[in-house]
Amino acid sequence: MDNPLTTLEQTKSTLVDLTVRFGPRLLTALLILVLGILVTRWVGKWLQRALERIQLEPPVRSLLVRVGRTLVFLIFLVVALQNLGVELLPLVAGLGIAGAGIALAMQGVLGNVAAGLSIIFTKPFRVGEYISIAGEEGLVESINMFSTTLSHVDLSRVVIPNRKIAGEVLHNYGAIRQLDLSFGVAYDSDLTNALAVIEKLMQENARVLKDPAPVIQAVRLVDWSVTVAVKPWVAVGDYVSATGEINLAIITAIRSRSIVIAIAQPQVRPVQDAGSESAPRR
Repeated sequence: MDNPLTTLEQTKSTLVDLTVRFGPRLLTALLILVLGILVTRWVGKWLQRALERIQLEPPVRSLLVRVGRTLVFLIFLVVALQNLGVELLPLVAGLGIAGAGIALAMQGVLGNVAAGLSIIFTKPFRVGEYISIAGEEGLVESINMFSTTLSHVDLSRVVIPNRKIAGEVLHNYGAIRQLDLSFGVAYDSDLTNALAVIEKLMQENARVLKDPAPVIQAVRLVDWSVTVAVKPWVAVGDYVSATGEINLAIITAIRSRSIVIAIAQPQVRPVQDAGSESAPRR
């Protein structure tokens, strides 16, 4: 019976000794961390308000706020560790070794972060612009540290890792796109009248931009028709709707004016039956 009682007394004595020796330090460290959290939140809100007055991209503002909050919290964390008597030099060395191992294991993630920083600061495209890159295209919805999100015309979303974007050929349409429409007019139709009708349709369509002016011209002469190209500029959001509206308006207008839309005429050539050939003379 004496053994358990002695062990219990020793445990109590040890706990009391540790509480007396490290209790105040631990309590002070916890108070420092709580104060650090409160100060970090206040600094984050202050930075957010301050950066909103500067013309910066939303991802850049978010990044700077995060960096500021992290630095402030690290200062309080270092003070708390010093108060506990923790040796920071071995800790920093250990964190460096662990960081190297983590970096090797997360090369893809770090590559996305590096590419994201490059996109954020070099600004090859911005939120709200229509781009085509890495075999995908769409309206830029968001740019963050790891990926870029595009909204597609079919109402789907395309999420592209930033490392797939860095170094790729980028086609940035901006806020407008050019339609690429064409149709064939028969050679015996009045081509000048057809071009004038199409130009009037472009002026009357509310989706077609007046500046830059639409491109309307005869671009190709083929065997059965003259190919007319119609290339107006529209806002990115009107691209699909404008295509259908303009095609319908062109067909309706030129038909009412007896302008013939030519289609390819297949050429049929009779093939001589081999059995009908006379047998070779001997």
